[in-house]
Amino acid sequence: MIVAADGSGDYRTIQEALDQIADDTNVRTVIYIRNGVYKEKLHVVKPLVSLVGENAELTIITYDDYARKTFPNGEAYETFHSYTVFIGADDFSAERITFRNTAGRGEAVGQALAAYVDGDRVSFKHCRFLGHQDTLFTGPLPPAPMQRTTFGGPREGMPRRNVRQYYEHCYIEGDVDFIFGSATAVFNQCEIFSKRRLGEEDPGEFPSERIHGWLTAPSTPEEIRFGYVFHQCRLTSDAPSQSVYLGRPWRNYAKSAFLLCWMGEHIAAAGWDNWNKPESERTTVFCEYRNTGPGAAVEGRVPWSAQLSDDEAEAYSPISVLAGIDGWNPVTA
Repeated sequence: MIVAADGSGDYRTIQEALDQIADDTNVRTVIYIRNGVYKEKLHVVKPLVSLVGENAELTIITYDDYARKTFPNGEAYETFHSYTVFIGADDFSAERITFRNTAGRGEAVGQALAAYVDGDRVSFKHCRFLGHQDTLFTGPLPPAPMQRTTFGGPREGMPRRNVRQYYEHCYIEGDVDFIFGSATAVFNQCEIFSKRRLGEEDPGEFPSERIHGWLTAPSTPEEIRFGYVFHQCRLTSDAPSQSVYLGRPWRNYAKSAFLLCWMGEHIAAAGWDNWNKPESERTTVFCEYRNTGPGAAVEGRVPWSAQLSDDEAEAYSPISVLAGIDGWNPVTA
C-alpha cells in the first residue's frame, strides 16, 4: 500500500491504510509513505506492520495533544492520552519517518508524547522522535500510578508484558524524562539530543544553573535484567554545561546503561539522579562502559552507579539484550 498526502497513492492518510488490514492477519503488511506532513493521531493495533517513509526529515507524522488538554467532560488528558502515535501491536517496524508532538514545552502544556510504543519485537531505523517532556514512552505501564488512581490512555487495565524494542540510527530529542517506561530497549548508534529549558519568550525563565533535563526515566520491572541500553550513541545538546542527567528512576528497579557513547558537556558530573528516592540507590542498575567526551568523566559519578568491566559489558551487546527465547535479532549487519 502507498500513502501520499497529495492523493497520488492508494490512500491520503496512514490510518486509512492501517484500517484495511485484517484484524487476524498473520502476514506482514508494508505501507510506503511518501514525503509529506501527516497530521494524524495514529493507532497501530494490528501485528506485523511496517511503515516505510521516503525521507525521515520529510515524512512527518505529527499531532499536538498534551497532558493539560481536557476532554469535553473536563477531565485532563494526562500523559498517556497525549501521544501522536500509539503502537500497541507486536512485530512492528518503521523506517525513515519523523514522529512529532508540537504541543510545546512541558512548563506550558505538561507531558506530550510523540510516540507511545507498547509492543514486542518492535524496531525503528533511521527515524526521528521530536518533542519536549516525555517524548518517547516505551511501554508497558508500571503496575500502578504513584499519584492518581489510574494512568488513563489506551493500555489502562491491560495485562503487563515484558517487551523488547530496538532503535537504530535514530534521532530522539526532548528535555524532561524524554525516554521513559518499562521496556527492554536498545538504542544503537542513535543521537540523543537534550533540549535547553530556557523560556522561549523570557530567557531568564529557566536559569542555566538549574537542571535542564533527564534523558531517561526507566520503570524496569524487578525481575527483568535489562532496561535501557545505549550503545555507541551520541549525547548532544543546546542546554548549559552540567545541566542534564543521564537518568533517574521512575520506579525503584530502574535500569539504564550507556556503553561506548560520546557525551557532551551538558551531562552533569554526577551522571545520575535518585529522584528524591534514596531507597532506589540500593535497587537501581545505572551503569556505564568506556564512554568518551567532556560529559563522560567517571570521577564525579554518584557512588551508587557502576562502571562495567570488559566481561560485564559483553552481556550488554544489542543482540544479547534483545534475543530472548525466540532469538529475535533486528540489528543491521
